[in-house]
Amino acid sequence: MKKYFSVRAIGTLLLFATGFDTVVTDLHAQAGEKSPPALASAVLQKIDAATPSAATAKARQSRRILVFWRCEGFFHGEGIAGGNHALAEMGRKTGAYTADFSNDYGVFEPANLAKYDALVLNNTTQLKLPEAAQQGLLEFVRKGKGLVGIHAATDSFYDWPEGASMLGGLFDGHPWGAGGTWAFKLDEPEHPLNRAWGGKGFKLQDEIYQFKSPYTRADRRVLVSLDLSDPTTGGVEKGIKRTDRDFAVAWIKNEGQGRVFYCSLGHAANVFQDAKVLRFYLDGIQFALGDLEADSSPRKLSSK
Repeated sequence: MKKYFSVRAIGTLLLFATGFDTVVTDLHAQAGEKSPPALASAVLQKIDAATPSAATAKARQSRRILVFWRCEGFFHGEGIAGGNHALAEMGRKTGAYTADFSNDYGVFEPANLAKYDALVLNNTTQLKLPEAAQQGLLEFVRKGKGLVGIHAATDSFYDWPEGASMLGGLFDGHPWGAGGTWAFKLDEPEHPLNRAWGGKGFKLQDEIYQFKSPYTRADRRVLVSLDLSDPTTGGVEKGIKRTDRDFAVAWIKNEGQGRVFYCSLGHAANVFQDAKVLRFYLDGIQFALGDLEADSSPRKLSSK
């Protein structure tokens, strides 16, 4: 049986054996910092069962991603734990990449970032990146690398306009709460990155965001949106701020020579037990890595 280990110590990254592979986990721990919870074995088994067995595209070269999960604001512990486990397992099982994990700002040193092909922000919140780290991340993506945002990643860059613009938007509330099951539509069913959904909309229990500026459809390709034609989803009124009723859930965009994939699914571990969600994330990561080609040019807002 695969095991999930949670180890804490002063430091940044440590290799440790799990009995089935070598995984890198973060060991940076300071007074008051939180660590993701240890998930029940039954939950981990469900995540493992949902993990794709093969990548959609063959990696053009050996790929390494850095998964960053630091939180200065709300801590999505279960979502971080589930996401980290799924990301590690997807890389191990498919060979699409090798994943390292950290919550230490030191990993943004240019010499360290240079080791990676993409950065994944797993449920990060209200990050306080030093100015040098901000510049390093911008150059990392703009010179051809990838950036992936999971769920609360859009709750990270309120004091860094360039970072918010690169990721594609800022969190502006979640009228669709985590206890509800909501409907989603595919903005472009035939798009390569929507193949995980089999050309059909879907329903999922999750916490769904609305976004404020710099969110716009003018610089990206929106892949998935809330389906407001569903009575339960469209009937939500409390907390709604967007008068245009444009509630995007996932998109891709270019940033210089680099590629960005963002998806707001992933508030809690249940989301990472869905095989279609994990296939969608794997394809998005492969797009960000440059291994899965997909059109990221903007499209007009679809009619509601």
